[in-house]
Amino acid sequence: MKALVLSGGAGTRLRPITHTSAKQLVPVANKPVLFYGLESIAAAGITEVGMIVGDTAAEIEAAVGDGSAFGLKVTYIPQERPLGLAHAVLIARDFLGDDDFVMYLGDNFVVGGISDLVEEFRVCRPDAQILLTHVPDPRSFGVAELDASGRVVGLEEKPRQPKSDLALVGVYLFTPAVHEAVRAVQPSWRGELEITDAIQHLIDADADVRSTLVEGYWKDTGNVGDMLEVNRTVLESVQRRIDGEVDERSETVGRVVVERGARILNSRIVGPAVIGAGTVVRDSYVGPFTSVAENCRITGSELEFSIVLRDSSIDGVGRIESSLIGRHVEVTPTAKVPSAHRLVLGDHSKVQIRS
Repeated sequence: MKALVLSGGAGTRLRPITHTSAKQLVPVANKPVLFYGLESIAAAGITEVGMIVGDTAAEIEAAVGDGSAFGLKVTYIPQERPLGLAHAVLIARDFLGDDDFVMYLGDNFVVGGISDLVEEFRVCRPDAQILLTHVPDPRSFGVAELDASGRVVGLEEKPRQPKSDLALVGVYLFTPAVHEAVRAVQPSWRGELEITDAIQHLIDADADVRSTLVEGYWKDTGNVGDMLEVNRTVLESVQRRIDGEVDERSETVGRVVVERGARILNSRIVGPAVIGAGTVVRDSYVGPFTSVAENCRITGSELEFSIVLRDSSIDGVGRIESSLIGRHVEVTPTAKVPSAHRLVLGDHSKVQIRS
């Protein structure tokens, strides 16, 4: 069995972060979200991975390499532009051959991995198996319609009028039967070859298409809010570890990770939180659900429920929360400008001024 990992896409919902970096490499608890998926694939006993890459191919390849760091063998498959998930399967035909495969969206996060799902698929081997989860607004997802017995009878991509609240999670399992299906579909109203249309083709041909309801945590990390929530979830499981320097005027409370080479000076860190290698936190407060990457500087500030990427500095700006701060960013206070009020007031006026 092989894996097809999608790591192209423009990441428009994460801009401006993704103007200069791949969305799959934005870190969660100081580790790129893509790495969690690759680790799940390796844990499921899959070793051969085809990686679909686009404009950020060089950055993805630099981060993942040949895959050996994950116990994988990675083959890169270029996609000129994002033309849909079914198109990704289409261009990966030579790599996939006649093997079964799992397709994993590189910006998705599934707590608990996919080992049980892969094992179930290997035993039962339906033509396709999809993961579903209940969502409050299914219009942004592929949506499944089930009959009274729970069998998948219909799929639609980003419907304006969803027939259910069951969204497709970004993990799919297929036998080679899907290759004929992806060749048969036409571009949707979005101009893409939709994997939902390909699976619908299988359903219409009476193929064995099964679904599994995800009981655990799943997120598509395509926007800042979801990225912060995934960061919160991962940090919930960190174990306290202090490898860096914490001076006698500082305090670390709860599940705090201070990586080797980091320095905490006259500051308070309340976990769960991660402070990256080489980072200096001085005269500051870092609160729960915050990850600060390597070689950052936090001075005279408060930070909570946020992600700070590497080589950035936050200096004397008071409190920051619910924020995603990119690489090589400098956050400083504005200069204090003298203010004055110019008034022309008539007789018997009453004026209140907040100075």
